[in-house]
Amino acid sequence: MSDTATEPVLTTRDGRPLKASLAKALRREKLRALVLIAPLLIFVLLTFVAPIVDMLFRSVENSIVADTLPQTVVALKDWDPASDQAPDEAVFAALASDLKVAVKNKTHTRLGSRLNYEKTGISSLFRKTGRSIKKMNEPPYKEQFLKADKKWGDVSTWQTLKQYSPRYTDGYFLSSIDAKRTADGIQMKPENEQIYLLLFGRTLMLSIAITLACLLLGYPIAFLLAQLPLRTSNLLMILVLLPFWTSLLVRTSAWKVLLQQQGVINDFLVWIGLIADANRLVMINNQTGTIIAMTHILLPFMILPLYSVMKTISPTYVRAAKSLGATDFRAFWKVYFPQSVPGIGAGAVLVFILSIGYYITPELVGGTSGIFISNRIAYHISSSLNWGLAAALGTMLLAAVMILFVVYDKIVGIDNVKLG
Repeated sequence: MSDTATEPVLTTRDGRPLKASLAKALRREKLRALVLIAPLLIFVLLTFVAPIVDMLFRSVENSIVADTLPQTVVALKDWDPASDQAPDEAVFAALASDLKVAVKNKTHTRLGSRLNYEKTGISSLFRKTGRSIKKMNEPPYKEQFLKADKKWGDVSTWQTLKQYSPRYTDGYFLSSIDAKRTADGIQMKPENEQIYLLLFGRTLMLSIAITLACLLLGYPIAFLLAQLPLRTSNLLMILVLLPFWTSLLVRTSAWKVLLQQQGVINDFLVWIGLIADANRLVMINNQTGTIIAMTHILLPFMILPLYSVMKTISPTYVRAAKSLGATDFRAFWKVYFPQSVPGIGAGAVLVFILSIGYYITPELVGGTSGIFISNRIAYHISSSLNWGLAAALGTMLLAAVMILFVVYDKIVGIDNVKLG
């Protein structure tokens, strides 16, 4: 006879095991929760995740060369790009065959435009050759291509073709850091052609300056609003929110009127005798104009988180510190300020993230020295149509923001960020 008695199995009223019944109920609740959040999840995937994935793909996608010139890409595999001579007749024969199909499908111009980003003049080369390709019916093709345009004998043209033959490329990312791949390896572009690293650095520095300016201006305002009676603070809060009721373009245009050399601010400074009429301040179409205009636009995004956090700080803490002998400043710095740090963190994150991606305001008031990297991204998307480079620049900007976010988490702590 066994010393251990068999434990009874708990069952529900209908005789099913209780454990299995609870597991089934739990699965049903999880499925119900998934169904409830499915619309939001699909919306986030379509409007946020999918565009980012598409941007990452476009930053390395380069199938146009292989799709337009498939035979040429295969023929170029045996050609040494380090040589000082153009490919042999077999490569030109493959190019002639591919171009005839490309001209018929009208894709040779798109290929030329793509490669023109890497080497100036290739776009016109493909257009000119496309008009002559119908006459090339018999070999030798090399002589006919050279007759159509001498650039086909240039080794650098073929080096560009072979370099961008793979379906995926790092060329866009190299261009985004002012570098390029040559026969001798990766090299930085000449100083007079370097622009993107400067713009990345300027974007980060100006965004930090704008964030600090918003903090210096917004903290006292939020502190005042938190200390005033509710009725008065609500009335003043309307003034804080008033800019949201005005168009961004209107606010930016107003700053152009205020900051220009013949504007209101300079006229006032001349009128009170602070500056001479011949020495009017230059505050527009430069970094100063960008900082002033964007600080005004983003200031509410700093005030609101600060106010919501400060409103939860009990005044009894400061009074207790004063009753123990602390001065007004010491009571503020040791007791009140540490409790407002979560609001500072939330406001700083909001302002910095918003400012780093702005491009309308810098475009209107920044001139050549006050524009951000986002202005170049917008240019490549809407004007030059170099979407691959725009995607690479956007990816680099996203990576920079994520790195700074991790650094911020290590220094301040993301758990200390609160909106109230």
